[in-house]
Amino acid sequence: MVDLVLTVCLLANPSDCRNEHLLFESRGSLFQCMILAPTEIAKWSGQHPAVKIVRWKCAFPDKGRKV
Repeated sequence: MVDLVLTVCLLANPSDCRNEHLLFESRGSLFQCMILAPTEIAKWSGQHPAVKIVRWKCAFPDKGRKV
């Protein structure tokens, strides 16, 4: 599993930002995550029209985080 970390801000209040974590299978490679991320970002963005994605990155999930 790979953690796609999106930094999103409210369209109505651009200074109100937070991180969203999307876990998905990408064959365990951060490079593969970078290739697959735009599709996942587009899906998520379409389901959350009130926010704008301002930044994203791929990372391995924190060890203490439940998947």
